Amino acid sequence: MFSVRIQTTPIALAELDAESIKWSGHDSGAALRFVGRVRNDARAAPITHLVLDHFPGVAEAEIEKILASARDRWALQGAQVVHRVGKIPVGEIIVVVETASAHRNDAYEANAFIMDYLKTRAPFWKQECFADGSARWVEARARDQVAARRWEKTE
Repeated sequence: MFSVRIQTTPIALAELDAESIKWSGHDSGAALRFVGRVRNDARAAPITHLVLDHFPGVAEAEIEKILASARDRWALQGAQVVHRVGKIPVGEIIVVVETASAHRNDAYEANAFIMDYLKTRAPFWKQECFADGSARWVEARARDQVAARRWEKTE
């Protein structure tokens, strides 16, 4: 199973556990889950939450392309991306990337690839909101672009 879900409600890992067991199956020697949380990494005022926006349909289609690229490169038995949008408080889950394969290396590499491309190619707009009531749009980070470029060398 390869799936993409974008939602406004909190991501429940227990629900994903039940789904993952169904699609990863008995042939999977490796199942890997990356869980990304909203963190307070502001240097000035503390971040209280993020507001993440997207174009429905467009974001899902782009993430499906990322999954298809991962599937072409590695022997995956399944992959899933669950991404949250809307107002997301610090500490809550913003993204889950799951990969399953017969061998661990494929699951590890594909998971990192998917996450690197989510950070650089998925059409999301992120705003950091601070305790003092101010907010700012988050620009793409150079380190995320560098991380994604490592995959271009072997594409």
